[in-house]
Amino acid sequence: MENFPIINLEKLNGDERANTMEMIKDACENWGFFELVNHGIPHEVMDTVEKMTKGHYKKCMEQRFKELVASKGLEAVQAEVTDLDWESTFFLRHLPTSNISQVPDLDEEYREVMRDFAKRLEKLAEELLDLLCENLGLEKGYLKNAFYGSKGPNFGTKVSNYPPCPKPDLIKGLRAHTDAGGIILLFQDDKVSGLQLLKDEQWIDVPPMRHSIVVNLGDQLEVITNGKYKSVLHRVIAQTDGTRMSLASFYNPGSDAVIYPAKTLVEKEAEESTQVYPKFVFDDYMKLYAGLKFQAKEPRFEAMKAMESDPIASA
Repeated sequence: MENFPIINLEKLNGDERANTMEMIKDACENWGFFELVNHGIPHEVMDTVEKMTKGHYKKCMEQRFKELVASKGLEAVQAEVTDLDWESTFFLRHLPTSNISQVPDLDEEYREVMRDFAKRLEKLAEELLDLLCENLGLEKGYLKNAFYGSKGPNFGTKVSNYPPCPKPDLIKGLRAHTDAGGIILLFQDDKVSGLQLLKDEQWIDVPPMRHSIVVNLGDQLEVITNGKYKSVLHRVIAQTDGTRMSLASFYNPGSDAVIYPAKTLVEKEAEESTQVYPKFVFDDYMKLYAGLKFQAKEPRFEAMKAMESDPIASA
């Protein structure tokens, strides 16, 4: 199996730029995932985020999770659990408006640290979208504009902890799914692994690396690129030892953004194929995804296509 793509962003600034862009292109076309080092977010910022996230889990979330597990009798399960994930989570919204000051149980310093981290991730997500534009032959800013809608993009962070699990063969940390949105930036634990992606019908570990940011592509980029880039099934395997921290930040289209394949990409491929992907409002896709997250993405695209061709449904 080829090595998981690890991309040194610093190399974009020198004579290795072309090679680095080629690595990003290959990762987007063949993996749907890659891992960034030297991405510009200072290590000390990431260390503080990690320390405070783990501290918050211990103080505010751990006991709650134990009580939930006990109440559902999950320690004693004998058969596979297919409707539940072994994770403790909360959500922070950054754009178009932030909810960080309203989320309970966060101390002021942690709120500040997360606001700062979110700004840095937002900047990195937008830089990455422009690198994707360059590789796709789209004008600079195309993807950011496609995501914009009337109020700008949706951007938020899912803060997760995956505690030790007594039956990891029977309960997933997080069941297999593709991400609905745009581009996802993940700051994951560098000691406790568990994230896997599906490639060539094999589950492959996404290597935990200190101070790296893992990037993966969501369903919306698959639509806009008309399938040139694909969102990829991934999951989290529960572990018997150690609590795995995961901060996944989703840079998604605005709720009213209209998503459709980029015209130039459809034209480019017109000789080989007709336009396969539908045109829809992002919020309509999210409503559908909410109930079908852990199912195959193709029927979601087909349902959107059916809405598109039904003038009553799309009116």
